[in-house]
Amino acid sequence: MKLTLLGTGNTSMLPVYGCDCQACQRAMTNSQYRRQKTSALIECNGKKLLLDANCDELLQRFPSGSIDRILLTHYHMDHVHGLFDLRWGVGESIPVNGPPDEQGCDDLFKHSGLLDFQPPLAAFEAFKWQGITITPLPMQHSKICFGYYFSYQDLDTESTKHLAYLTDTVGLPKETQAWLEKNCVDVLLIDCNHSPEFNHPNRNHNNLTDVVEIVTGIKPKLTRLIHISHQLECWAMQNPGYFSSELCLGKDGEQFSFLSELSLATGKDKTSSLHCLKNRGSLGCFIIQSNHRA
Repeated sequence: MKLTLLGTGNTSMLPVYGCDCQACQRAMTNSQYRRQKTSALIECNGKKLLLDANCDELLQRFPSGSIDRILLTHYHMDHVHGLFDLRWGVGESIPVNGPPDEQGCDDLFKHSGLLDFQPPLAAFEAFKWQGITITPLPMQHSKICFGYYFSYQDLDTESTKHLAYLTDTVGLPKETQAWLEKNCVDVLLIDCNHSPEFNHPNRNHNNLTDVVEIVTGIKPKLTRLIHISHQLECWAMQNPGYFSSELCLGKDGEQFSFLSELSLATGKDKTSSLHCLKNRGSLGCFIIQSNHRA
């Protein structure tokens, strides 16, 4: 199983149109710091699952027949707009799973084209895709929204690894927080749109303080921030000592792979940044691939 962060930004992305803040200026001059809207790709057994459908040039990046399934967090336009182009394509239908939102987005349900919308998922009711167990987890957002908990067992090592993908949300519902505290989380990918001081009562996304509180309870081995705004990026530039290898901003293109020790020994998935997280008594490894930023 491999997860790739296709984007790690919020709906404004980075650089923000017309903005000359420190973060946006850096992104304009160095493409490594640009951020597309948050979404991800999961690959397993030669199949591809899109986690939200909003990545740049989706139709060019994923040729006909390459997408096995689409899994939606919610139906806000900034997470599903790629579906409007995809639906009028030609070829085999693509199954689409998502939360129980009767409205969906615009006329997607009425005119679905080659999109095969499946019955809505139910909170905490797990399902399987390519040997991965996926559990929908309720988020706190202005629209019905699910985060997802992925469990994958390496058949070579018989070790199981767990990844939680949580966006869009401000804090977590009590039942979701409690569920995650009872279950192992090796890697946490979590919404962090705002810097710590941003505490507007009507905000719709986490600030860094929210994330720290969530992480303190869940105790993941590794945390990456997603749905990042230029405001948070500026704060991070001004406070570089705050972050660590265990908790830091995610990057577009960053990859997380569940591999066995054999894969490491044979030199598969060579990368400029390599970390191996081992459970006691387990040979299973979690590989992080990313390019260092200057």
